[in-house]
Amino acid sequence: MVKNKLSLSFVFRCAVWIALSYSFVGLASFYEKNKIILHFAYALNTFLTANLLISIGRFLIVSLYNRKHANHDVRGNFVLGISRVATVLNAGMIVITLMVALGIDPKEFITSMTIVAMAIAVIFREYITNMISGLLVMFSDQFSIGDHIKISNYQGKIVDITLANIVVRDEDDDVVLIPNNLIFTSTMVNKSSQKSNKLIVKFELPLEKPLHVQSVENHLRPILKINKNIIWDDLFKIKVAEIGKDFVKYKIELNTISSSNKLHYQIQNEILNEILLFRTRED
Repeated sequence: MVKNKLSLSFVFRCAVWIALSYSFVGLASFYEKNKIILHFAYALNTFLTANLLISIGRFLIVSLYNRKHANHDVRGNFVLGISRVATVLNAGMIVITLMVALGIDPKEFITSMTIVAMAIAVIFREYITNMISGLLVMFSDQFSIGDHIKISNYQGKIVDITLANIVVRDEDDDVVLIPNNLIFTSTMVNKSSQKSNKLIVKFELPLEKPLHVQSVENHLRPILKINKNIIWDDLFKIKVAEIGKDFVKYKIELNTISSSNKLHYQIQNEILNEILLFRTRED
């Protein structure tokens, strides 16, 4: 469950907001003489008002969501999405705050900048669509942080979802940034969406050097039988999955004691290493 707390910074912001609100009455004569300070005080008060409302709104929505899903396996996308929306709203309020501090009417400014805003939208179209795609991803339940996915030529564990990218850590421990738009234009496989103890190990070899299936089975059987992480089946077979123009694809189906992705990768690596070792001895 994702923690949802109003931090000490929230209390501090409340105290500053209350002090500022009171100052408009208690220090009215001072502000009357110092218009510049009044503009900055009013701007800060505007920002804090919006910021506190956004924080309270986020807290209430996340609390209701957590309470509703208290007895279920909660995926963190929704909470992440709410946090990102709150960040965007706060960023917008910072811009408005700067306008107020400089004595610019935000309504008039936005109206006069309509054409410029359209040009900016065209220039930053890719980033804007990426951001929208990111929000759609966050509010969906297709995948979440911690899931193992495969998309295009990339695969690995999702470590973060931002407004621009999905951050994936691959098997080589490299961090790969996948644009959010790619999720909606490419085929994606979520290997964590359906937890299963079944493990399928796939590999392919050149057609001119096919695998002697029976010999490899005899080599693997004693090794797999003593592996405590595998539920042994005497019907164990290496199957031919596909024959191509210059390759043969094989697959091995096993049942493991757990659906853990880490365990599956470990067993898969052990099997592939044994097959590679067998082929080396053969050659």
